[in-house]
Amino acid sequence: MKISFTTLGCKLNFAESSALGKALLERGHERAKKGEEADICIINTCSVTDAADHKDRQMIHRIRRQNPNAILIVTGCYAQLKPDEIAHIEGVDYVLGQNEKFQIAKLIERIEQSGASEHSGTCNQQLAVVDTSAIREIDDFYGAYSKDDRTRCFLKVQDGCNYFCSYCTIPLARGKSRNPSIAEVVKQAKEALRGGAKEIVLTGVNIGDFGRSTGEKFIDLVRALDDIEGTFRIRISSCEPNLLSDEIIDFVAHSRHFAPHFHIPLQSGSNEVLKIMGRRYTRELFAERVSHIKSVMPNAFIGVDCMVGVRGETEQCWADYIDFIESLPVSQLHVFTYSERANTRMLEMNLVVVPQKERERRSRQLHEVSARKTEQFYREHEGEKATVLWESAQKAADNGEKLMYGFTENYIKVSCQYNKQKINTFEDVIIRF
Repeated sequence: MKISFTTLGCKLNFAESSALGKALLERGHERAKKGEEADICIINTCSVTDAADHKDRQMIHRIRRQNPNAILIVTGCYAQLKPDEIAHIEGVDYVLGQNEKFQIAKLIERIEQSGASEHSGTCNQQLAVVDTSAIREIDDFYGAYSKDDRTRCFLKVQDGCNYFCSYCTIPLARGKSRNPSIAEVVKQAKEALRGGAKEIVLTGVNIGDFGRSTGEKFIDLVRALDDIEGTFRIRISSCEPNLLSDEIIDFVAHSRHFAPHFHIPLQSGSNEVLKIMGRRYTRELFAERVSHIKSVMPNAFIGVDCMVGVRGETEQCWADYIDFIESLPVSQLHVFTYSERANTRMLEMNLVVVPQKERERRSRQLHEVSARKTEQFYREHEGEKATVLWESAQKAADNGEKLMYGFTENYIKVSCQYNKQKINTFEDVIIRF
């Protein structure tokens, strides 16, 4: 059968979609080509905000229009949190929760055996009713890494979260924190490298919590991966500031493979709001982490997750937030606008509600700060020597010239004239803008 995958959301989703696709190809199925109608369409969804839910619904409708006769399967975080809502979308055939997601191959086998070759127009109610309460009891860990981009591999090292921040539904969508053994992660990393990957991105929901299932530690995983032989590099996708220890930072600074690149969730620059959110650190601890990174890796790129407009974010809290962000030597902000999520503690609190237009204004303000900081970081490194890993994507410049892109070890995006021979190779360059 011809199968198409559509993935929305985080790196973890992309890793899992790739693993599922690999399993289906090994069973003799084909991946539908671009523009070709598929027999089965699988949509792996995100549900981090209301905007993500809206994009999911739009994508479901679009895929159905493009594949009117296909069997449509919806899975992922949106499916886990709101299965009934999805089941009532016209044209959806199956809704699979996070654990059921990894049984897709068996489901398709049953579909083939039943002779179902056309879209039925109704949802399979047995699979549409996901047990949302059972997600916290799941102990299984399904390993995954992306294979679609041979340059960069997203390697899943952890899943779930035990933090239950007051605004967040991820523990309800992904379950409790769990992980494979270090030996299993190293095995998958080596497999990805043999497949041609030159860059591995460690991904998960809360990767700094690695080891909860196996009694190991994240720093031990970092050391083990750094011992792998070969010419490649590793990035740590996102690590909570309270779990990003000085020991990890110091090791990365002197490692063979780990890039001077960190992504750290801040969410708010106000201690008052951080407390409301249920975050496990203060802004002072966050500043210490950033300062330590810069002291041992002055060229490090530091990305920061920021949320704006949460309940309780008063004008004074916002002013403190902006002042704090401006004071940090960070390189880029990943900005989220808060949206109310069902079954979160924040909705039960008697707090100031930030109007939607004000949330959007604050988001624009942070985006402007981010743009300035990124430009400043790039300018600071102009004229320096760096190593770039060239990627396959190409784009036409204003003068019609074909360009290709790549990233330096500290995540500066550079371009050059397109040369197919350079794809997935490292090259020393002088950074120019």
